[in-house]
Amino acid sequence: MRFDGTAQLIGTSPHIADLQLEIDRVARTDAKVLITGESGTGKEVVARQVYALSNRSSRPFVAVNCAGLPETLLESELFGHVRGSFTGAYRDKPGKLELADEGTIFLDEIGEMTLRMQGLLLRFLETGEIQKVGADRNGTRVDVRTVAATNRNLRDMITQGLFREDLFYRLNVIHLVVPALRERRDDIPMLVDHFLTRMAWPGSGGARRVSPDAMALLQEYHWPGNVRELQNAIERMIVRARHDVIAVDDVPHEVRAAQKPGTPPVRERRRTIADDLYERITNEQQSFWTTVYPLFMQREINRAAVREVVRRGLQDARGNYKIVARKFNMESDDYKRFLNFLRKHHCQPSFKEFR
Repeated sequence: MRFDGTAQLIGTSPHIADLQLEIDRVARTDAKVLITGESGTGKEVVARQVYALSNRSSRPFVAVNCAGLPETLLESELFGHVRGSFTGAYRDKPGKLELADEGTIFLDEIGEMTLRMQGLLLRFLETGEIQKVGADRNGTRVDVRTVAATNRNLRDMITQGLFREDLFYRLNVIHLVVPALRERRDDIPMLVDHFLTRMAWPGSGGARRVSPDAMALLQEYHWPGNVRELQNAIERMIVRARHDVIAVDDVPHEVRAAQKPGTPPVRERRRTIADDLYERITNEQQSFWTTVYPLFMQREINRAAVREVVRRGLQDARGNYKIVARKFNMESDDYKRFLNFLRKHHCQPSFKEFR
């Protein structure tokens, strides 16, 4: 959900009331905040509300999506770079951390950071010093409040060696959990009214309200995509509705179908970088050596991403690595090189999955 400077958490359920109390309690401190919750629950809304209620509300709020950039670009985005540090660096550029001085930095999808980037962030959190890409010494010191968010289980990632434990404890001073929409179904009518008001302005010809039967369907649905999915559904219903009142027939098919007996709930799975890489290999006929290998060697993806790409290939090949090598568009004599790479860098999926 977008934030217009006055956004609040919408709802009166006990979950939201408890979360609001916690936000009010911690907002005016300078403690670091870690926000967790499923995709689409509104973690950025929580982050911006923490900021709006804080003593830093008159200073910048700078948001960075840690999953939206490869490692090298994310480092430049956060810390800035000096002229000539890489191709295209025609001038010095301040990073987001510098721009957020005396304000708040929001690190969304913190769980997608590579281990190297986690180390750089940890060092900044400990010293407050910024070292720009290409600089031979540390730059200025900044005063920034850090708010991070993730939909991943960081404790599980620590166990798997994918997230630094010391960084986790640095970030997890205050932990706010945003409840899934299915855990607060009583808030759905308020959210629906909110989105209708925002999207159906006078003269637009759109629907103004939802019929009781249609609202019942919306409240019974499990909403795997949470508030973001509800917002999308409301927008679709406004466009489809033939009258001022949204009827059952205007409700999206997946919402209506989920109410039929015996229909299993659909769980949303977040698209990952492994999905994109596997699609490029299989659909665009790109080679593993030009698509996955260089990103891993340059530390722009971690071994978990490589392992997931290989696991997907093994699933389709019924556990046969030779078929995977062909599927990954390798030369016929690259099979041993492929296996040696996987063994050397511990990127092989568990053999038990394919026995």
